[in-house]
Amino acid sequence: MDDLKETVEAPGYSNEEPGMAEPSSNGSGQELSSGSQKKVIAVAISVVSVIVGIVLWQIIGEYFVGNSLFLATPLQTISGIREMWTSGGLQEDLIVSGQEALYGFLIGSAAGIFIGTIIAKNRAAKRVLTPYISGFYATPIIALAPILILWFGLGIWSKVLVVISLVIFPQIINTEAGIRTTDETLRDVARSYGGSTIQIFRKVELWWALPYILAGLRLGIGRALIGVVVGELFGAKAGLGLAIFNAQSEFNMPQLFAGVAIFAVSGIFFTYLLTVLERALTPWASTRA
Repeated sequence: MDDLKETVEAPGYSNEEPGMAEPSSNGSGQELSSGSQKKVIAVAISVVSVIVGIVLWQIIGEYFVGNSLFLATPLQTISGIREMWTSGGLQEDLIVSGQEALYGFLIGSAAGIFIGTIIAKNRAAKRVLTPYISGFYATPIIALAPILILWFGLGIWSKVLVVISLVIFPQIINTEAGIRTTDETLRDVARSYGGSTIQIFRKVELWWALPYILAGLRLGIGRALIGVVVGELFGAKAGLGLAIFNAQSEFNMPQLFAGVAIFAVSGIFFTYLLTVLERALTPWASTRA
């Protein structure tokens, strides 16, 4: 397998005929500069889009609706966040909801990758587990959350289990699909170099499936935040979901929108981080047919 890697990556290897001129480095520099400009433009478009959306939200809330009981404006939402922070409740809510989302996301993602790998490599395991995966994936979380909270109480672990139940299944499906669709030619090349089953999995199948796995992680971020809110709405001692429920009960729209905005910003931020990680780890994925 090391011979295969050296053959593909050998820096001195060239298909050019002797005497042919080396390509100019200026072309590569221009391509790099063009790629950087495109990235800057893409980021700028996204930032401008968000700013325009916030401005429209402010205009609609202030001049068309004009009633904070129905629609809180961005400025009123910021004021709600400030009030929650000053009272000291927001800090505790952030810690509790953050722990629930983080633990559930990590455990659910790891378990999903493991189970997805098992069913991709073992047909018997796939036949046994697929009905359960399909059934639980189709079950509305709103039906499972009360049961889990009844079994495990109002602490964070009942919400962690709710988050796991939302994160694990997309990760199973993505991981299994990634490994199953590995290019058979790559497997054959690895076998021709004497690669064992473990080596083929580690050096070929896992890398082929990596874009699928990272896509599953991006899906998991949003589902983890949904799980936190759903779990805390059915019963919690603290958390942003509980804060949203209390604000709704009191018709406190600025604080309700504050909780929603925090979840939205968190989802955007962590999804962006995973997108950057995906581009760094799998630069070849964009060129794959």
